Amino acid sequence: MVYSNKENVNILTSLLVAHGVSFAVVCPGSRNAPIVHNLVTCPDIDCFSVTDERSAGFYALGMVQATLSPVAVCVTSGTALLNLLPAVAEAYYQHVPLVVISADRPPQWIDQLDGQTLPQQDALGRFVRKAVSLPEPHNEEEHWFCNRLVNEALLAARQCGDGPVHINVPLTEPLYEFTVDSLPDERMITYAAPCVDKRLMTECAGMFWKASRPMVVVGQSSKEKLIADDFAEISGFAVVLNEALSIGCGACHFDELLCQEQLPDDLVPDFLLYVGDTLVSRRMKQFLRKLPKDVPVWAISEDGAVHDTFKSLCGVIEGHPADAIASLGDLAPMKRRRGTSPFFDRWDELLAETDEKIEDFTPGYSQMAAVKCLEEMLDDDDDFVTHYANSMSVRLANIYACHYVFCNRGVNGIEGSLSTAAGFSLETDQTVYCVLGDLSFFYDSNALWNEELRGNLRILLLNNGGGGIFEKFEGLQGSPARERFVMAKHHASAEGICQSYHVAYRAAHNMDELEEGINWLQQEQGERPMLLEVFTDSANDAKIMKAYYDRFRR
Repeated sequence: MVYSNKENVNILTSLLVAHGVSFAVVCPGSRNAPIVHNLVTCPDIDCFSVTDERSAGFYALGMVQATLSPVAVCVTSGTALLNLLPAVAEAYYQHVPLVVISADRPPQWIDQLDGQTLPQQDALGRFVRKAVSLPEPHNEEEHWFCNRLVNEALLAARQCGDGPVHINVPLTEPLYEFTVDSLPDERMITYAAPCVDKRLMTECAGMFWKASRPMVVVGQSSKEKLIADDFAEISGFAVVLNEALSIGCGACHFDELLCQEQLPDDLVPDFLLYVGDTLVSRRMKQFLRKLPKDVPVWAISEDGAVHDTFKSLCGVIEGHPADAIASLGDLAPMKRRRGTSPFFDRWDELLAETDEKIEDFTPGYSQMAAVKCLEEMLDDDDDFVTHYANSMSVRLANIYACHYVFCNRGVNGIEGSLSTAAGFSLETDQTVYCVLGDLSFFYDSNALWNEELRGNLRILLLNNGGGGIFEKFEGLQGSPARERFVMAKHHASAEGICQSYHVAYRAAHNMDELEEGINWLQQEQGERPMLLEVFTDSANDAKIMKAYYDRFRR
């Protein structure tokens, strides 16, 4: 076992191990070959090869979600790095410790018309917590500098609620000399995360427990998932509303409740606590943006950033949401009555009525029926996770999922959903279901170009021939650009792609084939992934979705 003779590469490899980076996604290339050699050679790092860099970034993101630890993705110089930007942006807003490692040409050759050269050091911009470019050490001080930069970057990946970092590694030729017997014993700098600020938490708690209509809205929590028990101490006193992306028990159906033309005044809170990251529901965001200006709005987030989503923010508490909510419960006044409040009872009553209407609605053959069928057949006793893509897929998840849902909701892009699920499936023995639309699938179909994928990846592809979510926008219906240029209408099928990548394939065109296909999708694992393609009509999908929401508008 021998390592590269590049000192900066060896320092980097040693510190990756010291900081707990056990997994790496590596992409082919010549300039990054010394780094890839070290990562593959090192017994403490498991490597996975992904050729498409755009897909590789999302693979690594999914592996972070599965392992709850930082994962490296290594690319060669030039545009290879730029292909990671969508995944890095998603990791930034999901607070995912993605460690981007890029090989680079020596600085004197940048912009000199040499192959695969461009300014790389800050190429990922503000979407990384820290960007460093390592020197090639020639003396003890340069070695110290290189060590310090790697420590700084890897620490930044785990600070302020986690986030992506970029380590750029310029390398001079010759590149392929592997003559070092062992990695150096490098200095590791440690870091202790701060606790929730008690003074600020006490101020927030005082306002919370004095309120007569307190509300807690929970946004996406994608790292260490929140559970209903985290809110046990405040439940009954405060109305707690969440989507399937935030708490592990599925969604409250507040989106359906809020679609009424005239909302009762007694649903409006007099104190709002927002926990976590993004919300899917546009109606909830609009509802909260219309709160009276005297309603205090506080936020709990791991990065402590100011996200004034509802235009009334008055306080931010930095810390893990579960810790902050526990502190809120600990600060409850002794005289607090353990019963429920009228405000809580009113929301509980209306949400229960909403749930009954959902139970009574049986959609005809459609994308909605496909998701309903899948979710009803998933057994709580089974060992599974679900990944939903953006657009219509995640909205259907919020209707039918009774469990936690993974989704790349940080930036809300359609790219990378399949790659993220595929990366997750490599680091778990659970069955991983990925539900996505046709544009998301075809955009990211290179996710299946991987021989290491196993039979625990199951894909439900909702193919209605284009961006069906745009059917609901009445203002677009008269535009000549609507179908071809906005909805991207097409007649493509995944069957040929599945054949090329050795993925088991089945199609559904009606309700009987759908139910048979969902049963097939849940069979015992084979050696390769399985894909069920559900063909529907986009206009009919929109008609059924409209009929669903019309039940709540009345």
